[in-house]
Amino acid sequence: MRKFGLIGFPLSHSFSKKYFTEKFEKEGITDAVYELYPIEDIKTFSKFLHEHPDLCGLNVTIPYKLDVMEGIDWLDHEAKEVGAVNCIRIDKESPISVAFQGEVAFGGDDFRLEGFNTDVYGFEMSLKPFLKGHHKKALVLGNGGAAKAVHYVLNKLEITYQTVTRREQPGSILFRDLTPELIAENHVIINTTPVGTSPNVDECPPIPYEHITHAH
Repeated sequence: MRKFGLIGFPLSHSFSKKYFTEKFEKEGITDAVYELYPIEDIKTFSKFLHEHPDLCGLNVTIPYKLDVMEGIDWLDHEAKEVGAVNCIRIDKESPISVAFQGEVAFGGDDFRLEGFNTDVYGFEMSLKPFLKGHHKKALVLGNGGAAKAVHYVLNKLEITYQTVTRREQPGSILFRDLTPELIAENHVIINTTPVGTSPNVDECPPIPYEHITHAH
């Protein structure tokens, strides 16, 4: 049985298990299961992998899309460019055969971790249908792993952006400093924070919504 899953903490917001279980059933995939693995400390990731030798792949969510990169043996181009990983392939190929292919060493493990970022594709394909000619500036709410993929796509689409955070960070705007003028001149607003995720779908980031118009 092939095993897949999601790591992050907490995972109460995730609908991944339901989604993939239904997807496997719908597509007649009977040799795969998907589980949630709430890991409180990413430092235990290596131990976790050895305790679950049947794992073939993992999705990565808040707050580990950045930290998990330290344990990745190989990164695809976009994950490297973005600086965040949300999908891991666990390659059980022998270290010797991998070495002959000129790939990265295993560092003593009998598997290799390959990191990818599918947030880039997902966000770009979700955003493009809504873009209009006047959508030239954006506010990105949050500055975690998901925001990295958003920044990458906005740069690709030549949309300038400003990052909005709760705490002071170089080059960012604080939520409390958002003005009507900033909302008015940034017609794309992207929420990358966990606020509003399941099960608390009625929660919203603290921005002045009354200044959002039909141009947004």
